[in-house]
Amino acid sequence: MNLVRKLSARSFFTFNLVMLGVIFGLLMAFVFFSCSVPRAKSSRDALASAESLQRALNTVADKVLPSVVEIKTASAVQMRNIPGFDGIPWDLFFGPRGDRERGFSIGSGVIVRRDGNVFYVLTNNHVIGNAAEIIVGTRDGREYPGRVIGRDSRRDLAIVSFESSGNFPLAELGNSDKVRVGDWAIAMGNPLGAQFSFSVTMGIVSAIGRTGGPAGNINDFIQTDASINQGNSGGPLVNIRGEVIGINTWIASPTGGGNVGLGFAIPINNAKRAIDEFITHGALREGWLGVILTDPDRVTAAALGVTGRMGSKLAYLSLGSPAHRGGIRVGDFFTHVDNAEVRNTTHFIQMVSDLIPGQKAVFRVLRGGASKNFSVIIADRRAQVSQDSRNLWPGVSVHPLTDELRTVFSLGKDVRGVLVAQVIPGTPGAIVGLRSGDLIVAINDIQVDDLLSFFRVLGEEQEEGLWFTFIRGNRTMDSSVFRRQRQPE
Repeated sequence: MNLVRKLSARSFFTFNLVMLGVIFGLLMAFVFFSCSVPRAKSSRDALASAESLQRALNTVADKVLPSVVEIKTASAVQMRNIPGFDGIPWDLFFGPRGDRERGFSIGSGVIVRRDGNVFYVLTNNHVIGNAAEIIVGTRDGREYPGRVIGRDSRRDLAIVSFESSGNFPLAELGNSDKVRVGDWAIAMGNPLGAQFSFSVTMGIVSAIGRTGGPAGNINDFIQTDASINQGNSGGPLVNIRGEVIGINTWIASPTGGGNVGLGFAIPINNAKRAIDEFITHGALREGWLGVILTDPDRVTAAALGVTGRMGSKLAYLSLGSPAHRGGIRVGDFFTHVDNAEVRNTTHFIQMVSDLIPGQKAVFRVLRGGASKNFSVIIADRRAQVSQDSRNLWPGVSVHPLTDELRTVFSLGKDVRGVLVAQVIPGTPGAIVGLRSGDLIVAINDIQVDDLLSFFRVLGEEQEEGLWFTFIRGNRTMDSSVFRRQRQPE
């Protein structure tokens, strides 16, 4: 009875209520604490990651910038003629209007080699241009006379040397073959001239294997959105480890030179042999095969049976060249060089140029749907004089017949052959009288039905010479005969 009264007492009820509140409060505190700790930890982790990246970038800048240089060039430029201000008395004061004055420009470079007090700087060939004077400026403000050691216009690379008793660090060259889209990319150099010298910008690798650079350039570029502007040319593009992966070379911009996130760098692997060759020989020895190439369009690729295949098509062949002597023929589709896969025509040209003259290389081609290997001894490109068009075989490019072309040229569906797309003046095709728009239906009286049969017959050695049967307008006619001179063995 006493127990029942105690349990019913107000004080006991109040005590229980208070204890319940304490327990609930402890529970809520535990829940809050357990939720807030991960959030705080996550925030600290994010900040630590950001600071880690920042320290990495600081390390890269500290490591590479001392090896980056400013390259100032002075070139002689023609003074402008001002109508009415030439002759006497103006020539007495200003000299003849044919006088020349100096024009200045600024680019970038990176120190890659040292031999005693001589330092070697890698830069772009177009940075040097036609410079009459070169000044190499280092980050500490000192300037030195520069001297061109070697240069190559097709790769747009050059080596400039300067002498100093200073202790400038050499840039560490990376492996551009390992570069992947999405990698960090850090550009260094002198954008827009001396006012912004030794700048660092960061982005990512946007793409690799880009082609279509300045005319004549055979590089497969690294594309980046790291800010590159005029003056950055010749400076290094580096990875997060501070290794040079490229040489900043050009930008694509609709604004006349301003950066829009489309910068391109020469992969450093394209430059490694050039560095050695420039320093050792003063020039880059390049392989020569003796072919003119093209990337086939969709219709031509289908006619050759190479749809979806990477490679390059042989359009014209230089008679007596290494390719011709080695058994390679017009219409062959190159897929490999020494077991390395060919990506496209630009890549193939670069692969051939990288071959050492005198060495033997194996070229794999697709011919008539079959894969064939040809062993060829590479010649020296520098030893080749400008090619005589008479040696360019056959000097005629052809295209498969399509329904659209049949309509344009009023050809029935039963007509077979290949359409002449282009004839190069002075070549065998031009000499025998072919014209653009002719429909070739036979070679040496052997019927030609399509692209494959055209190249098959053309590739056969014809002792009696070469002639074509073709349709022009409503007439079928034979060309004159081209007799090829035997090449000396």
